Amino acid sequence: MIATRNTRERSNRLENMCWRIWHLARKKKQIEWDDARRLAKRQLEREQGRNDADDDLSELSEGEKEKGEANPSESVRDIARINSDMKLWSDDEKPRQLYIVLISMHGLVRGENMELGRDSDTGGQVKYVVELARALASTKGVYRVDLLTRQITSPEVDFSYGEPIEMLSCPSDDSGSCGAYIIRIPCGPPDRYIPKESLWPWIPEFVDGALNHIVNMATALGEQVNAGRPTWPYVIHGHYADAGEVAALLSGALNVPMVITGHSLGRNKFEQLLKQGRHSKEHINATYKIIRRIEAEELGLDAAEMVVTSTRQEIEEQWGLYDGFDIKLERKLRIRRRRGVSCLGRYMPRMVVIPPGMDFSYVTAQDSLEGDLKSLIDSDRNQNKRNLPPIWSEIMRFFTNPHKPIILALSRPDPKKNVTTLLKAFGECQPLRELANLTLILGNRDDIGEMSDSSSSVLINTLKLIDKYDLYGQVAYPKHHKQSDVPDIYRLAAKTKGVFINPALVEPFGLTLIEAAAYGLPVVATENGGPVDILKVLHNGLLVDPHDQKAIADALLKLVAGKNLWTECRKNGLKNIHRFSWPEHCRNYLSHIEHCRNRHPTTRLQIAPIPEEPMSESLKGMEDLSLRFSIEGDYKLNGELDATNKQKKLIEAITQMAPSNGNARVTYTPGRRQMLFVIATDCYSFNGQPTETFQEIIKNVMKAGGQSLGMGRIGFVLATSSSLQEIMEALRCCEVKIEDFDAIICNSGGDMYYPWRDMVVDVDYEAHVDYRWPG
Repeated sequence: MIATRNTRERSNRLENMCWRIWHLARKKKQIEWDDARRLAKRQLEREQGRNDADDDLSELSEGEKEKGEANPSESVRDIARINSDMKLWSDDEKPRQLYIVLISMHGLVRGENMELGRDSDTGGQVKYVVELARALASTKGVYRVDLLTRQITSPEVDFSYGEPIEMLSCPSDDSGSCGAYIIRIPCGPPDRYIPKESLWPWIPEFVDGALNHIVNMATALGEQVNAGRPTWPYVIHGHYADAGEVAALLSGALNVPMVITGHSLGRNKFEQLLKQGRHSKEHINATYKIIRRIEAEELGLDAAEMVVTSTRQEIEEQWGLYDGFDIKLERKLRIRRRRGVSCLGRYMPRMVVIPPGMDFSYVTAQDSLEGDLKSLIDSDRNQNKRNLPPIWSEIMRFFTNPHKPIILALSRPDPKKNVTTLLKAFGECQPLRELANLTLILGNRDDIGEMSDSSSSVLINTLKLIDKYDLYGQVAYPKHHKQSDVPDIYRLAAKTKGVFINPALVEPFGLTLIEAAAYGLPVVATENGGPVDILKVLHNGLLVDPHDQKAIADALLKLVAGKNLWTECRKNGLKNIHRFSWPEHCRNYLSHIEHCRNRHPTTRLQIAPIPEEPMSESLKGMEDLSLRFSIEGDYKLNGELDATNKQKKLIEAITQMAPSNGNARVTYTPGRRQMLFVIATDCYSFNGQPTETFQEIIKNVMKAGGQSLGMGRIGFVLATSSSLQEIMEALRCCEVKIEDFDAIICNSGGDMYYPWRDMVVDVDYEAHVDYRWPG
């Protein structure tokens, strides 16, 4: 119905359809061209002699081999590449005062003692966004970083998650920074903790609260660092699908660039769950609200200027599944823009690979692999045990033979982390059971029965498999650990010359792999996702198919039994770990954002101050009267008025003349009103025609307003869902004329007209509402 009534909407739909047809035609031509080349190549090979063909092919292979050997080293040397035409972020430039907003809506977010693994919503993403906020706040040129999340006052969780504000980093006096803060915004029922799958209905409430905070903060920061002008966010960055939708709506309202990081993507998860064959599409959607999540990711993709990914695999094999992104078309559009050729309004976000950083300040110096472990195992040295980390004793109490290397798995109890396949691989491989112990750090729990269904099912299946394979004395699964215990857990595994494993079905990045490498642990990791790129850089482990339990067991056995390979992987990890650091991440991040801002329209959003002298404000724009106030020249002090009082007297004289002439409209013209009445009404009959009630409402409101305040002093605006033609038809037999309105808002806010001036649609308003507005 809207498309038939609105020519602009119909044109947009036709244009989008043409773009899709054009893209399919290009793809068809490319396929035909490739087929023709393959056919020509086969014919050429048949015509040539076997010997000549062999010689040519061998020479070609050698040349390609040399190129192939040169390219990988270049790609490994530079992980996060930046275009040559992009200016790198520098600390030596003029000082900047940037305000950055990060959004991570779900989970339990706090700065200290994070409860990672408490549930499926509180995992690596929470640690990532908190450390990113701290790192950005410590980067020169960034004045303030706000991490927006949901306020939770439920008795189920700690009281700290209900605090409205939490300081993440305290800046030094000479840093010129305001620091980083967690801002908790009320959203949804305050008395209960809501998982991310159930948060979708309350996203508009979160957007309202976030918008209110940002506007207030922009005003406050403007008074501090921007001479009173509001300091709007430099970028709004949404993490995960729910925060991506929030960031898209805030970006459209504030007209500032938006960035999104998926962390994990709905389409990819949907495919992986269907591959397992355990649940139907309907059951998966009912459990994970996967369709609603995919819609939010598509919205975030359409609104984003840039998408931050951790690996190249995430771009091609995950974001490539979405309607809003095509890697080949994105490159072509980017080339057209660089050449100055019009893209006819078509735009796709730029995908950039920026691996997450790590805070190396918590990594202790690499100490000897011997010493402390002997003190722990030797029962005669009780005195030395008192100085060892408590978590070591908590883990070692599970083992019958604590001298064996530890295979460490650290994740939350989530089905996609694939812990059950790891247990089957360990339980069915007798050589591996004889050589090593297995440690499973699966979050924190008091009672399995009180956990969520997915988490409790993983833990119950874990206990069943331990019992099935009789792994008592060989597997450790402690109930509790603190975030501060995680470094000691890595150190313990390294001291036993163990291995870290991440067998997840899909791992978007794999921050635990970098942490393990920092403590000298070789790794075995899934070949689906970020670990592929991480191991290309670190060279400290092996990749496996997470669905193949025999391959998992063989890779673990190869590292545990091969001491030379273990030592080599340990050295490579420690040597290359410096390539993953937060300062490097922040420099690349800010460089890419500065580049994408170059195409973003300059913000026109202003916070209108309350005028102190409304009468003098109403006289602005009266150039037709050739009225000029001169404040130059010398004024005598013998009773003659100075410039300010002279101007005030003149204004009073002019304003007093208007009522005496009996024509208030000469002074109070549209656009110079003291007050506006907006009449928002729609009254239709069953056949869709405006009723007499529509006319009566307008007549009565305008009559009452004019009698109480004077017709010239106030203006009237009519807002309806009808078109301009329908409004003119409805007012044709009414006492009120369409020229009596200061403005007519038609099509449910889509168009605005000024009848007193002309009947042409306001192009400025049209451009404003069209910008990232879904109509």
